[in-house]
Amino acid sequence: MKAIIIEDEKLVAKELVAKITEVDTNIEITEILSSLKTSLRWFSENAEPDIIFADIQLSDGVSFEVFNKFQLTCPIIFTTAYNEYAIQAFKVNGIDYLLKPINRQELKNAIEKAKRLAESPRNLPMNVQKLMEALNMNVVPQKKFKEQFLGNIRNSWVPIKITEIAYFTRNELNYMVTFSNEKYILDFITLDEVEELLDPNQFYRANRQYIINVEAILSVHNAINAKLVLKLKKPHNQIEIDISREKAPTFKKWLDR
Repeated sequence: MKAIIIEDEKLVAKELVAKITEVDTNIEITEILSSLKTSLRWFSENAEPDIIFADIQLSDGVSFEVFNKFQLTCPIIFTTAYNEYAIQAFKVNGIDYLLKPINRQELKNAIEKAKRLAESPRNLPMNVQKLMEALNMNVVPQKKFKEQFLGNIRNSWVPIKITEIAYFTRNELNYMVTFSNEKYILDFITLDEVEELLDPNQFYRANRQYIINVEAILSVHNAINAKLVLKLKKPHNQIEIDISREKAPTFKKWLDR
């Protein structure tokens, strides 16, 4: 089974190749396309593969433009670092999505689904078209994110607007910390629950302990093993937050918008 990858981050592409090989040795990666321009040229000159793994947000556009221009019949598995791309629309039959960093089991499930659907290729072109129509016409309602949280301090509940929150953190309990360094306990069991309520354009899940407001970031530094270290603005400038090697490429893309 021949496959191509559309991915503009070399490290992410390399790791995706390794994971695909690990979960299915019958898939041969024949090409890695690193930009929208390269992808458009490649599809104009080559026959389509058996399966495509496509990042959504590329350095020079979005990969949906490829599928708008070419009527492909092979299954496509989208990968994305963002969840605002009408994710539910990706569930149209022969198409699936994976949220970065890629989970091996989810990748395996997506490949197995793609193989099943590839056995009935007549259904796939229409499915791609339905996906594009859903995205272009905004059929899927845009998710509404929280505008404020209730914080507990000295047995009182205080409403805090989302624009006032520098970061969320976990240390036995979950907390939100404002730009003025006020710290409030949150009535949530996990940070995962908090993350689901936040606008991903404004907040980033740096690691298990921190969700950061983009406005709170002062600088980003390279660390050993391709990790990153975030430094926050005053009065939080004593805090350093690690971002793993796996998340570093997607974080850079998120920050460089």
